[in-house]
Amino acid sequence: MQNKVIRKEIELGGRKLSLETGLLAGHANASILATYGETVVLATAVTKPASPDVGFFPLAVDFEEKLYAGGRISSSRFIKREGRPSETSVLTGRLIDRSIRPLFPKDFQAEVQVIITVLSFDGENDPDVVSLIAASSVLAISDIPWNGPLSGMRVGKVEDKFVINPTIAQSAAASMEILVATTKDEIVMIEAEGKEAPEADVAEGFKMIIKEGQAVLGLINEMVKEVGKEKMEYEVAKLDPKVEEKIKSYIEKNIMATFEKDSLDDGWFGKTLKILEEEFIEKAPDEEKVHGKVLASMLEDASTQKLRDDILVNKKRPDGRKPDEIREIFIKVPVLPRTHGSAIFQRGETQVLSIATLASPSLEQLIEGMYGESKRSYMHHYNFPPYSSGEVKRMGSPGRREIGHGALAEKALLPMIPSQDKFPYTIRVVSECLSSAGSTSQASVCGSTLALMDAGVPLINPVAGISIGLITDAKDKGKYVLITDIAYQEDSQGDMDFKVAGTKNGVTAIQMDIKLDGISLKIAEEALEKAKVARLAILEKMLEAIPASREKVSPHAPTVILIKIDPSKIGEVIGSGGRTINKIIAETGSQIDINDEGTVTISGTDPEACQKAAKWVEGIVKEPEPGEVFEGPVKRILPFGAMVEIMPGKEGLVHISKLANHRVEKVEDVVNVGDIVKVKVAEIDDMGRVNLAMENVDTTAKREDARGSGGGGYRGSDRRSGGGFDRNRRPPRKRF
Repeated sequence: MQNKVIRKEIELGGRKLSLETGLLAGHANASILATYGETVVLATAVTKPASPDVGFFPLAVDFEEKLYAGGRISSSRFIKREGRPSETSVLTGRLIDRSIRPLFPKDFQAEVQVIITVLSFDGENDPDVVSLIAASSVLAISDIPWNGPLSGMRVGKVEDKFVINPTIAQSAAASMEILVATTKDEIVMIEAEGKEAPEADVAEGFKMIIKEGQAVLGLINEMVKEVGKEKMEYEVAKLDPKVEEKIKSYIEKNIMATFEKDSLDDGWFGKTLKILEEEFIEKAPDEEKVHGKVLASMLEDASTQKLRDDILVNKKRPDGRKPDEIREIFIKVPVLPRTHGSAIFQRGETQVLSIATLASPSLEQLIEGMYGESKRSYMHHYNFPPYSSGEVKRMGSPGRREIGHGALAEKALLPMIPSQDKFPYTIRVVSECLSSAGSTSQASVCGSTLALMDAGVPLINPVAGISIGLITDAKDKGKYVLITDIAYQEDSQGDMDFKVAGTKNGVTAIQMDIKLDGISLKIAEEALEKAKVARLAILEKMLEAIPASREKVSPHAPTVILIKIDPSKIGEVIGSGGRTINKIIAETGSQIDINDEGTVTISGTDPEACQKAAKWVEGIVKEPEPGEVFEGPVKRILPFGAMVEIMPGKEGLVHISKLANHRVEKVEDVVNVGDIVKVKVAEIDDMGRVNLAMENVDTTAKREDARGSGGGGYRGSDRRSGGGFDRNRRPPRKRF
C-alpha cells in the first residue's frame, strides 16, 4: 500500500528547495527525496542494534554518484557501470559525516547507515549542499536518536558580492567559497576555500549562513511535525556502581598521578590500559570483571578530564606550552638528490616529508564522472603509514582520511599555483607523514609549499597551515580556551580541530571538525584571528629556509615548451598521415602533443632537443614576410632554380634569375646541394608559395635573363603571366 506523500518547499537563493517523503524507499527507517533546481538526491537512514562489545559509534555515510544523474555513460569500452567511489564522492561523504556525527547522543552505539544517492544533476546546483540538507532531514524525521536538525549552505563571494548557494559557474568565478553546517545559532562544520580571502570576509560569510539557514531549519521542522517518528529508546550498559567507583579511584591514585610526566609518550594509553586490564580483568573477582573496552572508555574519560582541568584552570598544556604557543619548527630543504623538489617540515614531533614532481602537461589527470569530464594538472597525495603513529596495521589503498587530508592540502595550494601558460607543467606533490603528533594535514601544507619552491614552481605566494583547538568546560560551553597548534591529547580529546591555511594576504582553505554539538560565531572568529597570527609566524620560518622559489627547475625535471599556433595550421604540423610530426619526434627525441585549440606542447629530458623541435614547429606555421632574411641549406637543385630550407619543414625557391646580379647559365655555377646560403623573401604569391632571392641580389632590377620554371610551381621573374613566364618569349605550359 502506498504511503501518503508529504512535500514541503521554500525559496532559497533564487531556486526552489523541496523535501518529500512517503513515495520512495519504504523499508528504510526514513527516506527523503530532496530537490534543488533540477538536482535531485535520495537520502535514507537505517539502523540496527549495536553489538554488545562495539565500544564506539559505528556511523557510515555513503555518497553515491550515478552517471545517469548527469545523463552520461562511461567512456570505458569495457566497464560501463559505476566502480569504486570517486574522490569527490568520498569527500562529500566525509563532509556529511563530519556534520551529522556530533549531534548523535554520546552513549548511542547502534549501527547507523546514511546513504545519499544522486538521482539527477542539472549541471548548475552542486549536490553536496542539497545532500547535506537531505541527510539532516532524514535523520530528523526518523526514529533514530539525533539532536538535529541542522542546515547546510554555501556562500560564495562573486564580483565582490556574497551569493547564497552559487551555481557551479558562479563558483568557478568566486574569490571565496564557504560551506557550513549550522544549528539554530551555532556552527557544526566548516569547509572553505579562497583566493587569499580576508578573515573579515570569512567571518561575514559565517554570519550570513547562520542567518539564511533559519529558513532551511524551519522547513525541516515542518516535516518533523507532520511525519516525524518518535525516537527509539535504547539502553546503555552500566557497571555496578561499586565496581565503577573502584576503577575510578584506581585510575585517579595510580595513573593520573603520573599523567603529566608520561602522557606525552605515544604509547602511554596502550601501556596504561594493559595495567588496568591486568588489575580489573585478570586479578579481579568474577563479579568485578569488566570488558576491556569499558576500561578504555573510563581511562579516556579520566585523561580527558585531567587535560581539561589543566588547560582551563591552570592554563597549562600537556607539553608545557602556553595556549598560543607553536611547537618548535624544523625545516630541511632540499632533502632528496634525484627528485625535482623535496622538503621536511617538522613541528614538534609531527614530521612530514613532501616531494614535488614536474611532468609534461599531457600527463594531467583526466576525471570522468557524473559532473562530466575534467582535467587536473595539480595533484596532492597524502600518505599515513602505520609507523607514523607507532602502530602495526595492514597496508592498503588510501582510505577516506588519506583522501581527505590530501584534498585539503591540495585545496590550500591550488590558488597559488601559476597557470599553465606561465608554468607549463603537470605537478604532483606527495606528502609522506613520517611521524604523527597532531595536525599532519597542515604540516603537509607547509611541506608542500617548501617542496614546490624547491622544484622551481613560481608560487604566487607561499602557503602555511595551522590548527586551532578548543577546550570547553563540560558544564558550561561559555567557558573555553583556544589553543594554537594542537598536539597529543589535545587533538584526540579536545573539542575542535579548526584547520586554517593561507598566505600572508589571506585564507586559501579551512576545514573544521568538532566533537561538540556546535560552536558560537564568537569562537569561530577568534579561531580565525589566532590562526592568522600563527600562520604568519610559520611563514616567516619557512622563508628563512628558502626565501623564494628556485629560479630554474631541477636539471632532473623535463623541459616543457608551449607554442600557440593557429588551429587551422594543426594539419600542417601533423602532416599527411602524421609524417611531419613523427619526423620531428624521431629526429629530436621530444614528445609533442597538440590540442584542438592549437596549443603545441613539447617536452623531453634534453633541453636542446626540445628547442630544436620548437623551432621546427614554429618554422612550419610561421608565415615569412617579404624582405625577411633567412639562412639555410640548399635542399634540391632544379633546372630553373634552387630549393632552400628557410625554416624547419619550410622551403622556398630561388629562381635562377635571382641567384646573382648577372645572368646565370646553370644553377650549379652558383650553388650546390648542402650549401648554406643567405636568402631573402622576394614575395609570397597568391597561392602562398615563397619566392626567394640570394641576399645580395637586387630584386628590383629588370633583366632579360629571366627564364621560366618549366611548370615547377614557383615564380621568380618580375614579368609574370600565367605560370611565371614572359609571354613574348613563349606561351606558358598547360598545367593539369
